[in-house]
Amino acid sequence: MRSCRFGWPGPLGGLVAGAVGVAAVTGLVWALQSVVPVSALAGLYVLAVLPVAVFWGVWPSLVVAVMSALADDYFFFPPMFALTPTDPDILAILVISAVTAVVVSVLAGRMRRRAGEAESLAGEVRRFAEGQAALRRVATLVARAASPEEVFAAVATEVRRVHAVDLTVMCRYDPDGVLTYVSWSQSGHEGPVGVRVPLGGRNVARLVFDTGRPARIDDYGKASGPAADIVRPLGLRAAVGVPVNVAGRLWGVMTVGSMGEQPPPADTEERLAGFTELVATAIANAQARVELRGFAEEQAALRRVATLVARAAPPEEVFGAVAAEAGRLLEVDVTILRRFEDGEHVSVGTWWSGTGVGEPFPLGTRVPLGGRNVMSLVFETGRPARIDDYSVASGPDADAAHGWGLRSAVGVPISVEGRLWGAVTAAYMRDEPLPAGTEERLAGFAELVATAIANAQARVELRGFAEEQAALRRVATLVARAATPEEVFAAVTAEAGRVLHVDYSSMIRLDPDGAMTWVGSWSDTDAVFPIPLGTRAEVGGRNMPTLVFETGRPARIDYADASGAVADIAVAVGIRSAVGVPISVAGRLWGLLGAVSTQLEPLAADIEARLGGFAELVATAIANAQAGVELRGYAGEQAALRRVATLVARAAAPGEVFEAVTAEVGRLLKVDFTVLSRYEPDGAVTVVGAWGRVPVSRPRPIGLRLELGGHNLHTLVFQTRRTARIEYAEAGGPPADVAREWGFRSAVGVPINVEDRLWGVVSVGSASEEPLPADTEPRLTGFTELVSTALANAEAQAALTASRARIVAAADTARRRIERDLHDGAQQRLVTLALHLRGTVQAAVPPEAHELKAHLDEVAAEVVSTLDELRELARGIHPSVLAKGGLHPALNTLARRSSVPVDLQMRIDRRLPEQIEIATYYVVSEALTNAAKHAHASHVHVKVDTDEADAVLRVQVRDDGRGGADLSGGTGLVGLKDRIEALSGRLSVQTAPGAGTTVRAELPLHSGNVLPG
Repeated sequence: MRSCRFGWPGPLGGLVAGAVGVAAVTGLVWALQSVVPVSALAGLYVLAVLPVAVFWGVWPSLVVAVMSALADDYFFFPPMFALTPTDPDILAILVISAVTAVVVSVLAGRMRRRAGEAESLAGEVRRFAEGQAALRRVATLVARAASPEEVFAAVATEVRRVHAVDLTVMCRYDPDGVLTYVSWSQSGHEGPVGVRVPLGGRNVARLVFDTGRPARIDDYGKASGPAADIVRPLGLRAAVGVPVNVAGRLWGVMTVGSMGEQPPPADTEERLAGFTELVATAIANAQARVELRGFAEEQAALRRVATLVARAAPPEEVFGAVAAEAGRLLEVDVTILRRFEDGEHVSVGTWWSGTGVGEPFPLGTRVPLGGRNVMSLVFETGRPARIDDYSVASGPDADAAHGWGLRSAVGVPISVEGRLWGAVTAAYMRDEPLPAGTEERLAGFAELVATAIANAQARVELRGFAEEQAALRRVATLVARAATPEEVFAAVTAEAGRVLHVDYSSMIRLDPDGAMTWVGSWSDTDAVFPIPLGTRAEVGGRNMPTLVFETGRPARIDYADASGAVADIAVAVGIRSAVGVPISVAGRLWGLLGAVSTQLEPLAADIEARLGGFAELVATAIANAQAGVELRGYAGEQAALRRVATLVARAAAPGEVFEAVTAEVGRLLKVDFTVLSRYEPDGAVTVVGAWGRVPVSRPRPIGLRLELGGHNLHTLVFQTRRTARIEYAEAGGPPADVAREWGFRSAVGVPINVEDRLWGVVSVGSASEEPLPADTEPRLTGFTELVSTALANAEAQAALTASRARIVAAADTARRRIERDLHDGAQQRLVTLALHLRGTVQAAVPPEAHELKAHLDEVAAEVVSTLDELRELARGIHPSVLAKGGLHPALNTLARRSSVPVDLQMRIDRRLPEQIEIATYYVVSEALTNAAKHAHASHVHVKVDTDEADAVLRVQVRDDGRGGADLSGGTGLVGLKDRIEALSGRLSVQTAPGAGTTVRAELPLHSGNVLPG
């Protein structure tokens, strides 16, 4: 039961008041009983019950009602001064008093509740009005663009006054997980505004942050964490926190606290939540105004930076403007723009100070990354970083910051085209930390800065691209006019060096033997490149060329840590760093293009990409140059092949073919010696062709036979059936001994395969100390394939000629056999028959048998005629006069027997090979027969002579007939052509209608063309 509204004690007070009232009524009744009947005065006891029922409720009033009935009974009902509670009159008085007490108490309770509700409603109206008034006051602050700090202080004060609490605190949740006190309202106490504490433990701020909903702690003695530690010394007993959401994001928390025993009312969260919605609106408006001003300032800063970029200001000027704009925009003490390099160091780009502090390091100073500081955090995470107390920072960057007096710093990455380029850092020299929104504002500015940097880089890259294109055109012009490789290499290194602005550039070729050769160089000064052109060095150690050749990828090196022969030379001439990129031609690592610096600063970070792009263009030029060389070589090979093929086509002697092959190979490959050797079935090798660039005193080793064995070129090719290369200082065996006598230092040999059979080897040798070029094998291999074809054709032609010769020889043998058989057989029998008929038979005929004798004479004459015809036939098959007397009597016999007059001219003073004489005889015989039978000539001129210088027999038969002879139109001339070609000769027919016919034949007289007998 609640206490009296006047502050009297509870039920006990009601009983005391009732007892006093009963005593007062008893005294009054006692005084009036002499005037008024006691029964009429009994109702006065209600006066004692009513106040108790109204002010103290049912139970105290019921007790007072009992007290009234007992007092009335004791003092006024007989027996006097005795209690008779069972008396009906007393019971009636008791019931009336009790009913009155209950009814009055109930009615009074309802009246009190209605009065309380009215009072509560009035309080709520009053509080709503106060809240609206507070909102108007806050809105007035926002409307006149008060600072955020002033708005937050006003909000805290208004909330404390409206809610009648002891403490009101407003805190902001920062992105780094820290709680910042932005306002504090407490009577007679200055709060820790600006203090930042970590979120943690169990307290109202942490609960609101975790849940995003209102939170209450009625016993703050059990709270924990840094936020609880701050308010606990103030005697805070209970607290309620409500989230402040701005634009749908949890911005902070508003907390009200009570230091009394009673906690804040149960509806505090609801009432405070409604107020925070209005406060959040005010905060949002204030933030929007701040953001609008910041956006305008950022846009102005961007325009100023963009103006610099548009007029192509140097990067240093752009970076300086960026640092100054960011510093002024964020109102910080120091702004630093720095670039990451090599993934290890940071180069101080630009320094700006709003306090006039001097620049600690000159531009370009490199500071190692490491420890825990803003730059290291940005580099490691690629995200913004904050350190509010730089006294706990570490590393070289932190050491420098301590010397500058920096207290707190924020760093934001600058990413250019998706790559971490550097960072912009804003710092305070004051004790307070940087504002919570510094990261976002600095990040937005960094994006604009990155755009400016990208534009500046794009302009630089565009200029570089234009320079590279110009350089490419100049190199392409050299290639187009077929400049020498040395001229092209010199131009390439010069163009690359000038385009990339380095001290030296060089081009190095990777040789097949694993060594490297300097083929081009350029110097930015008048000094000569430290390594002469043509210098060869072994690949090894740790230096730029070795790294490129071992990995096939770009390489960068600081020569302070390099080793090897190249590194020794570089350090000796003051080279500090170098970058090299591979040059790949047709998918093969050809060499490298290098850029070298003597400066302390390393070469630019993008030089690999720029040098790589240039190297691709250079590779194209080299490939074009090589293609030109290869094309010229191919043309030379084709010309050599045509010359060899011409020899084969005109049936040149094998020795002539071999001599031509060696000469063509030697001149084509520009070697000192060329040797063509044939492998013999008995395991030896025979030299069949040789050529030398310089005449030597000893004769050519044609026909030289050498035994295979030992370590030499001929033996290696024979054993492996593959190409071989050898240095004769380490060779052995008979072929090696001969090669050393001729002055060979090195040689390359390639097998010659004819129809999948190892026929021989063609080898080229060098008398110089330099080895033969690396491409000698493929070039020689390609040529030997053509030579193999020529040899195969020559062998096929020789086989065909031999086959035809065997056919002609077989035919001549058959003719001689037939002629001999006719002479020894049929002719002898016919002679015997004729003699028998004219002798024995005619002698036995009686004299009177004249008719029989006449018949026998006729038979004998027919036999003699048949014998003459048979003799003529035998002479046509094979003229015996030719075998006995030679061409002179044989051709004279043909001329004498010809039906057409023949003018025979013969200038032959000796017997010729039988096959030559037979072929000549048949040529003249066939030509005379055609002149008589087909041409109807009136005269024939025959001329036969020899040319001893050329070892050729020439035959010419010319008639004055009607002409029209066709070499392919009959078996006679075709047979003659086959016979002549079987002897490696030529037969031609020249004719025209009405102009006669001339048959010419040429037959070589050398022994190689004599048919087997």
